[in-house]
Formats: sequence, structure tokens, C-alpha cells
Amino acid sequence: MLRAAFVALSLLAAEPAVAQVQPFPAAFVERDVPTNGTTLHVRVGGKGPPVVLLHGYGETGDMWAPLAAELMRDHKVIVPDLRGLGLSGRPPGGYDKKTQARDIAGLLDWLKVGGVDLVTHDIGNMVGYAFAAQYRDRVKRFVLMDAPLPGIGPWEEVLKSPLLWHFRFGGPDMERLVAGRERIYLDRFWNEFSATPAKFSEPSRAHYARLYALPGAMHSGFAQFAAFDQDGVDNRAFLAAGKLTMPVLAIGGEKSFGPTMAVVMRAAATDVTEAVVPDSGHWLMEEQPAATVRLVRAFLDRPL
Repeated sequence: MLRAAFVALSLLAAEPAVAQVQPFPAAFVERDVPTNGTTLHVRVGGKGPPVVLLHGYGETGDMWAPLAAELMRDHKVIVPDLRGLGLSGRPPGGYDKKTQARDIAGLLDWLKVGGVDLVTHDIGNMVGYAFAAQYRDRVKRFVLMDAPLPGIGPWEEVLKSPLLWHFRFGGPDMERLVAGRERIYLDRFWNEFSATPAKFSEPSRAHYARLYALPGAMHSGFAQFAAFDQDGVDNRAFLAAGKLTMPVLAIGGEKSFGPTMAVVMRAAATDVTEAVVPDSGHWLMEEQPAATVRLVRAFLDRPL
């Protein structure tokens, strides 16, 4: 807890007041929770049925502030930073998504939370799927946003896209190339995967670039991608045990995955609703936050 507070205060002191992402409501509590051999930094706020929000690469749990502010009115909202990212611990291994799903299970056990709704983006989709597949009785509804699942559906076709060269970019020499140049590397994601790059604001870019420049953060980020081959093996084993049966909402950005997000999930689940956010690329919460929040809210409000 003290480490996380010190890092957070250091970040605030290092950047001007304007260089901030939207803050979480003041009622949210932040803490560091030991789980599955690491520590997850988590924000918790609100009361009601619990919902877990899992972020992706190039961001942290901070991305969810607009959605968290909406959902906390009638949900208990749980927003961790994934293993190795943000203010969470950076263990040497465990970046396969099956292991990270167990991180989330341990976090929920610590919070004494059982069943949850699950909302995920990017790498968070992969951790979320591994969680839903291992703990099927704990996920009531599942929302996934704009990223594939290793080994599931059109994965091999997805891998052929030249835009996804970063899936194989990693290792010590790659880390040397980006050391001190984290912002340059991350701008590539925020620019190339946006419909309108300016909508991923300069304050947000400055904030995340500082977090990813923390010691070990880029190494952990590369490890998320390096685990994809193992994730594919694990996902195919999950799928062999049966498709997910909880209601699933598959959201794609019009200028990114679009309806392909639903194609991916129909290969993995039996009850899939498709949604496409107009005039958005990959960064749905930055490019079209209001439309995205409306979609998620409407889905979570549906009776089971």
C-alpha cells in the first residue's frame, strides 16, 4: 500500500496538473491486494451487484473511470491493474492469461465477492475469457471489447495483419530499443489503432507513458504478448470443455474489429450479442466513451 501511494504521489509530482486521465470518483478506495503470488493494485467503489473491469495494453485500470462512475450508482465496481502493469506487482513470470485469471479469482476471494459481471478490453479480454472458462459459475454476464482471443475463432487470420507486428516484438534487445523511448512506442498504438488519434488525449498519453516507464513495466508488457502461444494452447483446452453459456456482449470499434469481435465470441460462447461503435477505432473508452458506456449499461441492466 505504501509503495503504491509513493509511486502515485511521485507521478503526480512529476507531471503538470493538466496531464491526468479522468479521475475515479472520490468514493473509490485504492489498495494493494496479495493474490496468486503477486500483488494487484485495485480500486473499489459503489454498492450493489459486483462488476469487474479489466483493462488492456497501453493503458491501466485508469481507463475505466467514466464507466466506473456510471456503474457505481448501483454496482460494486472492482477495477484492478493487471499483473505487471500500472501499480500492480511485476513478478518474473505468470503472464499467461490462465494464471492471470487466477490472480483475479484470488482478488475476488480476498474481497469476499462471489459471482460477478465482467467487462474487459484488449488484453483484458484474454484474461477475462480465461477467468470465465475456469470459473464459469462466477461470471453472470461478460462484455468484451475489440481484441481477439489467442487460438479462438479467426485467430490465425488475425495474426496475418501487418498491424499486429508487436505480438512478436519483445526480448532484451527490444527492451533496450524502447528504454527511455516508451512514449514513442506507445504513441504508435494510440495513433495507428484509433479512428481519430486526437481523441486519445495528450493528458492521457502523458499519464500512461509515465506509468509504462516505471521500472520493469515494459518488460512485463512484452511478457503479456510473449505468452500468446501458451494462451492459445490453454484456450483451445478451455473450448474443448464447452463454450461459455453466460450472456456475452461483443463490442467492436467500427474502424477496428467491428463485427469481427462477435465472430470471435460466437466461436467461444453460445449466447452472443453483437455491437459496433460508430466512428471508433480500438480505444473505445477514449474515442466514444458515452456510446460505449450506454452499450455496457444497457447490457448489464438486462435481466438474466
